[in-house]
Amino acid sequence: MKTFPSLNTETRSHVSTACAAYHLSRQPQTLRLWACLENGPLRPIRLNGRLAWPVAEMRRLLEGAQ
Repeated sequence: MKTFPSLNTETRSHVSTACAAYHLSRQPQTLRLWACLENGPLRPIRLNGRLAWPVAEMRRLLEGAQ
């Protein structure tokens, strides 16, 4: 199993689907479904055909703020 840096120490503005899924305790396919259906709690951006998930929004979601 791959490990990722803590969100508190993350310096990037966006992370990969695998990293976001790890921090949100979801399967990567769940995040891809959120992106496809545009109905999840986070909206990724698309860079060259790949999804990039916003770290700031992930922090807010995990802190319970809406």
